[in-house]
Amino acid sequence: MQNRIRVIGIESSCDETSVSVVQKSGDKIKVLSNIVKSQIEIHKYYGGVVPELAARAHSDIVDKLVIKALDKANLTFKQIDAIAATAGPGLLGGLLVGVVAGKTLAHYLKKPFIAVNHLEGHALSIKLEQDIDYPYLLLLVSGGHTEYTVIKNFNSYKRIGTTIDDALGEAFDKTARLLRLGYPGGPEVEKYAALGDKNKFELPMPLIHEKNAHFSFAGLKSAVAKIVSQNRCTEKFKKDMAASFQKTINEIIFKKTRNAIHEYKRIVKSKKTLKIVVAGGVAANKSIRNSLKELETLEDCEFLFPSIKYCTDNGAMIALAGIERFERNKFNKLNFKPRPRWPLDKNAVFMKGKRAVEG
Repeated sequence: MQNRIRVIGIESSCDETSVSVVQKSGDKIKVLSNIVKSQIEIHKYYGGVVPELAARAHSDIVDKLVIKALDKANLTFKQIDAIAATAGPGLLGGLLVGVVAGKTLAHYLKKPFIAVNHLEGHALSIKLEQDIDYPYLLLLVSGGHTEYTVIKNFNSYKRIGTTIDDALGEAFDKTARLLRLGYPGGPEVEKYAALGDKNKFELPMPLIHEKNAHFSFAGLKSAVAKIVSQNRCTEKFKKDMAASFQKTINEIIFKKTRNAIHEYKRIVKSKKTLKIVVAGGVAANKSIRNSLKELETLEDCEFLFPSIKYCTDNGAMIALAGIERFERNKFNKLNFKPRPRWPLDKNAVFMKGKRAVEG
């Protein structure tokens, strides 16, 4: 195996285009560049991501970001060992842009092409900054995904909990839209929540009494919508509703994470302190972070959070996953097709719309 590996990572699964160059020398990981172009200005008028507009925005910029990432890394194409691109899950139009860009580069440069699962990128993102041994537990909370997965080893994953309807990021965005707080919703809800009365409104916590690690957020969103329809949307109301919503989310995440920890310990027999990596855009929420940290003494575990720039979608985590696959000669042919739905655990049951009760 060669001592130094450099991979270009291309991320375009949703509403951020990102290209990164990551290098691995021995056991040391170094992010040489990580260029991110947000699409907030494009989508904020609509209060959410418009897939067609997202795909067009990716295609307008991806080639420029590749050049910029190489320049920032102070490298030439000849010094790159492989091209990795997010091939799913995500919005098909955006995935196509990134995958075609990656395949084109790989073909032209005669370098390996590596199709990366976006969720694997998040699962490994902590390794961009911290040393962590397998196994560990991943809590992925983003706009499109909310799940607990046991990261047994590289390319060995077991999902033990997921959402049966909305992802947590969707719930934040929809609540923000109902409260007319703007897009993206998560940061706005968190900001307003800090100024409100968290006990003002009692909101439902679906599946909270079930002893599993599955989520449901659709009923919570409906309850928010009902209360909003019955009140004037004053600034005080917005703050109190945001605070009540944030408190409810914190309680749900706390309880379900505790369930996931117990499930993890049934699967992984280890006397080491359990490491829990919290990744995805919603992992930037400080209130959720603080709530989870309270579990550390209760359950003998340690929570690890990537930097904010690596919580949200980024090319660096895709490049890192590409390096891991490069080391194991896990390359893909140029006829690989993007997969809008692509579970990290290939044996995981598709849960959307299913009941998540025990037995």
